[in-house]
Amino acid sequence: MMRQDSAEYQTVEATDENCYPDASFGQPESGSIAAGEEVEPIWFHTHFEDSMEMYADAATVAEHLNNHKSWFCQCALPMTAEPIGENGYDLLIGRFGAFGYRVEARIGLELLSPDAEGCYLIKTIPVPNYTSPGYEVDFRSAMKLVEIPSDEFAADWPASERAQLPPAITSATWKLDLAVGVCFPKFIRSMSQPLIEKTGDALLEKIIKQVNRRLTYKTQLLFHESLNIPFPKNPKKH
Repeated sequence: MMRQDSAEYQTVEATDENCYPDASFGQPESGSIAAGEEVEPIWFHTHFEDSMEMYADAATVAEHLNNHKSWFCQCALPMTAEPIGENGYDLLIGRFGAFGYRVEARIGLELLSPDAEGCYLIKTIPVPNYTSPGYEVDFRSAMKLVEIPSDEFAADWPASERAQLPPAITSATWKLDLAVGVCFPKFIRSMSQPLIEKTGDALLEKIIKQVNRRLTYKTQLLFHESLNIPFPKNPKKH
């Protein structure tokens, strides 16, 4: 069973003061959805793009990424990740909320092998023996590796730093389209729809940025440490 100690993963609340228009929106006893109540989810969407640099050629980076069992669970910390089959993971992300209502986010992700064009895809998959408490997630991510000659990548670096680089740098660039549908209890559904959507979209963006920042840095660090490759503490963006 996955650990659910709040100390093991982050809790994120919407911080815009407009998200809490009145103290009465603290979670009441009737905050859950009544048994048998048919509720349509309210959907929130975000699109996100980013990249990370790996100080090795693309073939070396690809070999490491393909062996995701050696790094994914460790890089996901403080989130908890449990393997599902050969390429999937049951990921407990954290507790997130607004208007005094929290959802514990848990998602199944499948890391697919690169296609003929070298594109790595990640998509949602069902988590065995688990039914999400009032939310749905559609996660679609695509990543590509772009090899860049070091002289081009570090053209504006000091010569002493440039001399320490390998012949090529690999930039892993990705795009994420994420949609989350939440079946809110009645006390939230009675609020302004535009306010709910604005708050939800902003919170979703905040979650993605927070998780991405941690996961990216740990992935870079573990890659370079595992191959004994020097890695700058503050890697420069190309």
